Amino acid sequence: MDNQMPLPSQPGSGLTLSINGVLPIKSLSQLQAEEKAQATEANSRSYVSNLAGHIRTKWETMNLAKRQTVEPRLLQCLRQRKGEYDEEKLALIKRQGGSDIYMMLSSNKARAASSWIRDVMTDPEGGALPYSIKPTPDPQIPPERIRQTYMQMQQELAQVQAMGIMPSPDELEEYVEARKQMLQNHVYEEACEAAERMKRKMDDQLAEGGCREEFNMFIDDLATFPYAVMKGPVVKKRKTYKWVPGAVSGGFMLQLGEELLPTWARVDPFMLYWAAHSTQPDDGDLIERHRLSRSDLNAMIGVEGYSDIAIRAVLDEFGRGGLHEWLWIDSQKAQAEGKHLSSVMQNSGELIDALQYWGSVQGKLLVEWGIDEGQVEDPLLDYQVEAWLIGGWVIKAVINPDPLNRKPYYKAAYEEVPGSWMGNSPMDLVRDCQDVCNATARALVNNMGIASGPQVWMQVDRMPTGEQITQLFPWKIHQFNGDPMGGSSPPMGFFQPSSLAAELMGIYEKYSVLADEYSGIPRYMTGDSPTGGAGRTASGMSMLMNNAGKAIKQVIGNVDRAVEKLVERLWFYNMKYVDDPELKGDVKIIARGASALLIKESAAQRRNELLQMALTSPVAQQIMGMEGTAHLLREQAKTLDLNGDKIIPPPEVVKARALYAQAMQAQQAQMMQQQQPKTPGGGEHLMNGQPTTDNFSPTRMQ
Repeated sequence: MDNQMPLPSQPGSGLTLSINGVLPIKSLSQLQAEEKAQATEANSRSYVSNLAGHIRTKWETMNLAKRQTVEPRLLQCLRQRKGEYDEEKLALIKRQGGSDIYMMLSSNKARAASSWIRDVMTDPEGGALPYSIKPTPDPQIPPERIRQTYMQMQQELAQVQAMGIMPSPDELEEYVEARKQMLQNHVYEEACEAAERMKRKMDDQLAEGGCREEFNMFIDDLATFPYAVMKGPVVKKRKTYKWVPGAVSGGFMLQLGEELLPTWARVDPFMLYWAAHSTQPDDGDLIERHRLSRSDLNAMIGVEGYSDIAIRAVLDEFGRGGLHEWLWIDSQKAQAEGKHLSSVMQNSGELIDALQYWGSVQGKLLVEWGIDEGQVEDPLLDYQVEAWLIGGWVIKAVINPDPLNRKPYYKAAYEEVPGSWMGNSPMDLVRDCQDVCNATARALVNNMGIASGPQVWMQVDRMPTGEQITQLFPWKIHQFNGDPMGGSSPPMGFFQPSSLAAELMGIYEKYSVLADEYSGIPRYMTGDSPTGGAGRTASGMSMLMNNAGKAIKQVIGNVDRAVEKLVERLWFYNMKYVDDPELKGDVKIIARGASALLIKESAAQRRNELLQMALTSPVAQQIMGMEGTAHLLREQAKTLDLNGDKIIPPPEVVKARALYAQAMQAQQAQMMQQQQPKTPGGGEHLMNGQPTTDNFSPTRMQ
C-alpha cells in the first residue's frame, strides 16, 4: 500500500502529489496556470513588447490612411457592382420622392470583363494558369560537364595521334569548336527536358493548391475593385487520403495522412493594408488582417517559426471573450454584401483577429525573441521579417526566407495608375455614366408615371360634403356647388402632362455608349449586336471584335505581370526546397495571357485554312500523308471541345491503313500493267494478233 499513489479529493484542488516523494504530479489547472504565467512573463519582456508595439504602430498608421481614402472607394465599387445606392444618396432620393431604380450597367460591364479575361487567361493545355517555362537561350554549362568533355577530347586526339595522324592547327580549332557546339546543344536539350518536367510539377502543385478557384475570384476582384491581390505559395499542412491494398480479400482500405502543400489564396481587398508610399507589395511594409478560428490556431501549434506558449495564451484569452477588433469597415462591408449585421457580429465573436506583418524589424529584437543568431549578422541593422500579432501576443517572427526580400503577394489592376497602389476598375471608369443613366432612368420612370394619364384640378370649396375627390373612373358624375361669387369659371379641369420619354431615352443611350468607350468593353461582347455599320456582316463583326481586343490586351498585360511573379515564386520554391535534380535547370518563366489573346484571334482561321489545304491539295496530301492529316484533324477536334481520340483513329491504325492503301495501289498498278498488251518490237502494237506500226491505228483503218 505504500507504493500506491494517493488521489486528491477534488481534481482542481490545486494539490501537488508525488510518488514516494520523487515524481511530482500536478493537476491540469496547475499546468494551465503555470503555462499562462510563463507566457505572461515572456510576453511582458521588453523586446516582445517592443516588437508588438512596432507592429501595432504600423497597423494603426496604415489603418488610418486606408479608412480615410481607400475604404470609401472600395465600398462604392462594391455597391455599384451590386446595383445599390449608398445610404446618403438613397435617403436624398426618397426625400424627393419617385422611383429609386438602379440600372445594372456597371454590373453588366463587370461580368463581361470577368468572362473576357477568363477566356483569354484559360490555359489551352488545361493548367491552372497560362504560362510556359523555357530554358534561357544560352544555358550555363556545369563545370563538371566541361571537364568531362575536355578529357574526352584529349582521349580522342591521343587515339588519332597513335594512328599516325597529326591534325593541323586549323583542323584542331575546327574540331574544338564542333565539340563546343555539340556540348552546348546537349546542354540546351537537357535544359528543355528539365523545363518540361518542372512545368508538369508546377501544374500539379497549382492544381492541388487550389490556384484555379482562387484565381477566378482574383479576376472578379479585378473587374470590381481598384486592385486585386493573389498570395502564395503558402505552405500548409493538409490532411490527405489514399486507397491502399487492405486486409479484405481483393479490397482496399482508406489510409489517412498529412502532407505539406504549397497553396494559393485570393486576398480580400478590404483586408490588406500597405505603406503610404508603396505602389507594389514589395515597395514597403504590408499587413494582412486575418480572421482565425480556434482550429486555425490549434493547427499552428508545433509548426516551425510559431511560439507555442504565445498561441496557448491566445487561446486562453480568447476563451474569456477577448481579442476581437470589430472595425467600422466590417459593418459597412457586411451591409454592402447583403449580410444581416446582427448575425455577422454574432459569428465574428467566434473568430480571432490577427495581423500578419511583412516589414523591417531591428535584428536585436529578433535575436531576443528567439531567432537564431546565425541569421542575424548585425543586430543593429533592420531585417525584413514576417510576424504575426494577436492582441498583445507575437505568435510568430521569422526572417523573410526570400533572398530578395520579396513578399508572396501579387497585385494587378484593370487600369494601372502610375505612382499609385490603386488603379481604376470598370466600376471607376463607368461611374459617371452610371450616375447619369441612373438619374435619367429615375426621371424617365417618374415622367412616365405622371404622363400616363390626365391630371385633374378642381376647386375643393365647391365640392359637396363627402365627395371623393381622389377617385376617378369612367362615367362618374361630379357634383359641385355654385360659385358663391357668381363667377363662370369651371369647378374642375383636365390637362395632359408632356411625355419626355424620347428625349430621356436618347440621353440614356448616349451615356450608355460612352460607358462602352470608357471601359473598353463594347456591348456586343455580351451578345447585343451593333446596329448598322461593320456589325451587319460576319467579317465586319470579326473586325470589331479584334479592335475591341486591343483594349483588353493592356488589362491582360497587367494580369500577366502578376502571374509571372507568382509562377516565378513557385519555381524558386521548387529549386530551393524540392530535392529532385531532374527538375533543376536554367529556365525563364513566361506568362502567356496577352500572347494567347493574339493567338486566339487568328488561330482558328489559320487552322481552318491549313485543314482545307490539306484536304484539297494533292501536293499537301503527298507531303503530309494520312498520318499528318489525321493529326491535324485530331487537333481541330480539340478546339471544338470534342474527343479527337474517339473520332480520329490512333496513329498506329492510321499508319497501318496508309501502308495497306499503298500496297493496294501497288497491286492494282501491277495488275493493270499485266493486262496491257505486250509490244513484240519497238514501236509495234498487236491488233487481231498481227503486229502493226505506230503510224498505223485502228482509227485510220476505219
